[in-house]
Amino acid sequence: MDKIYDQFDIETIEKLADIVNSKELSELTLTDGDKTITLKGKKCIPAPPVPFMAPPVQAAAPAASDELAPSEAAAAGEISGKLVKSPIVGTFYAAPSPDKPPFVRVGDEVKKGDVIMIIESMKLMNEIQSEYDGIVDKILVSDGQAVEYDQPVMVIK
Repeated sequence: MDKIYDQFDIETIEKLADIVNSKELSELTLTDGDKTITLKGKKCIPAPPVPFMAPPVQAAAPAASDELAPSEAAAAGEISGKLVKSPIVGTFYAAPSPDKPPFVRVGDEVKKGDVIMIIESMKLMNEIQSEYDGIVDKILVSDGQAVEYDQPVMVIK
């Protein structure tokens, strides 16, 4: 402690300690020429935020049946009809469970309000209802495929 008093007077140290406490600082370092003093407060320095990095998504294999067309069809502009878009980010499921039939197939008639798919998001199964009456013309994503917000998922004519 005697070395500190040689470098800085006690009044300076007390004033610095008051600043650290009143401003709730975690640390204060003061340098004057070759003299340096560091005072540490009670408040911990929070860790820097870690940016969220979504896990890589593998592209789904092309569907073997006519029910599931590749999502590239939507991007290519080959679609006519009413687009049903994903209202949230998540995983598309065509059926309520793996052992159950899909909610809809290509050629099925749907009414406004019918459940046409599930989007799983944050471990919640969200039943998505049709906003249109019509016939399912295309299903643009594969079962279990990740979908983005506002991504086209189906076409209803």
